[in-house]
Amino acid sequence: MKKITLYFSLLLLVALDACKTENYVWENWTYTAVPLVAVNTAKSALPTVSTSNTSFFDLGATNLGSQEFEYVLKWEGFGKAEVQSIDVYLGFVKAPTSGNPAYPIVLSQPGGVYPSVTQFPLPSRVGASDKLYSTVTEFPKTFTVTAAQLAAFTGTNLSTVVQNDYFLFKFILNLKDGRRIEGFQENVCDEARGEVGDCRVGVRFRRK
Repeated sequence: MKKITLYFSLLLLVALDACKTENYVWENWTYTAVPLVAVNTAKSALPTVSTSNTSFFDLGATNLGSQEFEYVLKWEGFGKAEVQSIDVYLGFVKAPTSGNPAYPIVLSQPGGVYPSVTQFPLPSRVGASDKLYSTVTEFPKTFTVTAAQLAAFTGTNLSTVVQNDYFLFKFILNLKDGRRIEGFQENVCDEARGEVGDCRVGVRFRRK
């Protein structure tokens, strides 16, 4: 009886495969690596949490230009893929009039570990307004930059910055097998759900 059931199961699989009329891109999946970041929360001008991948510049402080943002960049390949280099892009974003994340950062419950909402928009892809900031080949790599340095690189006038505007770093992975990973979906980089990768990290302007 088991042999008969197995035989008919195989026939069904063959029949279903024969009925297939289209091949989908997602069927040809492969393993990739993901970028990982760790924000130095001690450098943030305002209180933050490490799981948010977010730091803050204090708009109300007289030393705004010299305030620092620091993070460490590395990667994880899970034993399936290796990274040759990471292209780091930087952009400045004007905040929308509504829909900005609450401050202080609200942690999800139960657990109180991850922010309740994403701190920056997803999906995160390099756009026309983003500029290549650095190509990293040795890891981990620490980035320490001031508000004035970020403003100069992006052509931003700090005197015109308002609440919730932000600088955002994004990452493109160049793998050792020749692949270039340019986009990551929500189920890879959503810090609100503690996902496996960190495809962007940023520093936001706020007032106490």
